[in-house]
Amino acid sequence: MRGIPLSEPSTPKTSHPAHERLTADEAGHRPGLDAVARATNGRLTHLSGREFRQMIWAAYVWLEQHRETVNALNVFPVPDGDTGTNMYLTMRAAWREIADSDEPRVDRVAQAVAQGALMGARGNSGVILSQILRGMAHAFRNKPEITAEDLAVALRRGSDTAYKGVVKPVEGTILTVVREAAEAAQRAATVEHDVRFVLDHTVQAAHLSVERTPSLLPVLAKAGVVDSGGKGLYYILEGMLRSLKGEDLEVKAQVAAEEAPAAVKVDPFNLPPIRYGFDVQFLIWGTNLDVEAIRRRMTEIGDFALVEGGPTLVKVHVHAFDPSVPLAYGYSQGFLTDIVVENMDAMAAAGHVPDDVKDMLSTAPAAVQVMEPMGDIGVIAVAPGEGLRQVFESLGVGAVVSGGQTMNPSTEELLQAIEALPTHEVVVLPNNSNVILTAQQAQQLSTKRVEVVPSRTIPQGISALLAFNLQASLAENVAQMTRALDSIATGEVTRAVRDANVEGVEVKAGDIIGLLNDVLTTKGETAEEVVKLLLAQMDAHEAEVITLYYGADVTAEAAKALGGELMRLYPDQEVEVIFGGQPHYHYIVSAE
Repeated sequence: MRGIPLSEPSTPKTSHPAHERLTADEAGHRPGLDAVARATNGRLTHLSGREFRQMIWAAYVWLEQHRETVNALNVFPVPDGDTGTNMYLTMRAAWREIADSDEPRVDRVAQAVAQGALMGARGNSGVILSQILRGMAHAFRNKPEITAEDLAVALRRGSDTAYKGVVKPVEGTILTVVREAAEAAQRAATVEHDVRFVLDHTVQAAHLSVERTPSLLPVLAKAGVVDSGGKGLYYILEGMLRSLKGEDLEVKAQVAAEEAPAAVKVDPFNLPPIRYGFDVQFLIWGTNLDVEAIRRRMTEIGDFALVEGGPTLVKVHVHAFDPSVPLAYGYSQGFLTDIVVENMDAMAAAGHVPDDVKDMLSTAPAAVQVMEPMGDIGVIAVAPGEGLRQVFESLGVGAVVSGGQTMNPSTEELLQAIEALPTHEVVVLPNNSNVILTAQQAQQLSTKRVEVVPSRTIPQGISALLAFNLQASLAENVAQMTRALDSIATGEVTRAVRDANVEGVEVKAGDIIGLLNDVLTTKGETAEEVVKLLLAQMDAHEAEVITLYYGADVTAEAAKALGGELMRLYPDQEVEVIFGGQPHYHYIVSAE
């Protein structure tokens, strides 16, 4: 050793002491280690493309095992802690690019991984992860195999790329974790040429960096959590290390086999609320089946429509509140087999919605319906819920991409919407703070002139759209729409998913809470009470228009009754009540 400050192992279960070495014979029999691995005196000094592929698989699997842990590390106790899911789906997209590959060259494997992650990136954490992998792939160019030093350089390149991809980098996030992990890797590479040694110290540094994030970012300290994106990156690196050490990754499969959930039981006197509807799947057999027509119809019938196939066989998946509707249409097209209908509300009430149903909520291709643009500039809006889709369509957008809290669209889905518009100039309204980076990544990939107006909420997106001028240029419209973002206040009402104390507001899991412009500011006994508290915080008596968008969990009667109360409370303001259909959030309210 040369006195380089390397931290001691902090996770004994998955990290061996630095001095431990595998013999050459042991290395050759470890699962996941390619036969061509160079083992000298028990040291793994080189990695092939096949070994790097195995590391990516392990990273993906290990993150999947811990994604709910990462999801739980949400600053606000709201039902949109999807960092773990977004990173997992990004890694899954990366893995699918190489799943069937036997490519021996590292550079080609890394390039495919980066491409998959780029297109599959979801949410801010997923986009940053894709940039890390892109930087690493760039560092591996023209390298058929890599050394420990190459790995350290690639991690640093990944860190640099991620920092450059964020307009205002914030320390105490995944950016800090990747930078400090890369620095540790470079220090370790000057001490020892064993890839396992370098990656071991990289994982240790990532763990310590994650633990320090609350000291760098006060909002984490106040919430009593570490950074979720950094924690997700830690699991990715740890999975890679476990792969090189031949350690077991099949934890979840074993647990699932031992703890299979019981059948769903429904209490007729305590029926669950209707939120999700039915998950409907079937095959259509026939001749000359029109896949595009079936896809269009399924998109009209329900949400998260997946329609694939050809003239003789089409596979259909859709979420619908009335399962008879998609089944009747399918029956009209051909012969139905493999019919599956699952009540997602009953399963959610029992606490065990299947993973494939959970994943479908986040991975189904965005339902994009392209309308005829009103001018030479097309506008794309991201929105959750059928009602909000209709609002944006009525205001003249060229396309609406389904997405929002807990179901962020991917780079590829936004890019497909951009390319589907017949206009050469496009404006994208993300309408969610966790979709902005993804939209900007799609912007960079398109050959069209694309501008992202960084709307963080649905009301901001609507306000920006109202500022759109058919006679103005792209630059003029972007300037006007961006200015319009600050002219509106947004309130959101939902239910707390965990106990928390944020900015002096102490809440318990199950409480009805209110967010004002993305900040937790109040709580109450009912959703209606919280709406009134939020409007008071907004100084709604000074506004001209109050708009209430009610979600999937609220009846039209309850929303209209609340609207009537608001009219009495604010007689000088115009009050509008509109069906939004958004999941998880009882009400979205705006004052302008």
